[in-house]
Amino acid sequence: MSRILSIILILISSVSFSQNSSYQIALLKYDGGGDWYANLETSLPNLINFCNKNLNTNINTEQAVVDVGSKEIFNYPFLHITGHGNIILNGDEAENLRNYLMSGGFLHISDNFGMDKFLRPQMRKVFPELDFVELPYSHPIYHQKYDFNKGLPKIHEHDEKPTQGFGIIYEDRLVCFYDFECDLGDGWEDQEVHNDSEENRIKALKMGANIIQYAFSE
Repeated sequence: MSRILSIILILISSVSFSQNSSYQIALLKYDGGGDWYANLETSLPNLINFCNKNLNTNINTEQAVVDVGSKEIFNYPFLHITGHGNIILNGDEAENLRNYLMSGGFLHISDNFGMDKFLRPQMRKVFPELDFVELPYSHPIYHQKYDFNKGLPKIHEHDEKPTQGFGIIYEDRLVCFYDFECDLGDGWEDQEVHNDSEENRIKALKMGANIIQYAFSE
């Protein structure tokens, strides 16, 4: 385990959200032509501000941007990845992400629409022995500060399919949460970006806060 990540995780596990622990979360940058930067401007910053206000977290309000193959990912206890299109991980990048997740890091994936068919084969490079599993509505990630008794909220219609929340579970720990047919990341953006209703934006922010709270309490 990276010494830096170990220290961060020890600090997080030893303090509550109401205390003055400080950490930063990061947007993951990848190759393949997909738009990793799709929600770059306001998405994570708005979620961070919502969490700091409503969970009493002390997350650095400036998001980091980090390459998936960089050892710098070990500086961040929470990574977020999104996009609409292709994503390619080479062998070193897949191994780097695997080591990060096995060491205690957490990855949230938000399919902006069209990413799914590219994403799944790449995550199989990260964990060849594991598959995404759909999480039941009773899973704790849906029942942190906010209860989502029917799972993920529907933020954007896309293919008009039901939302699904998938996870990768390594040694009994949820290391990756993937929101599909939901588009949480778009819901976190400023209202004028997608003209989402205030109701949907609040639902997205609340579910995002649940993911943050779950990731930092496990």
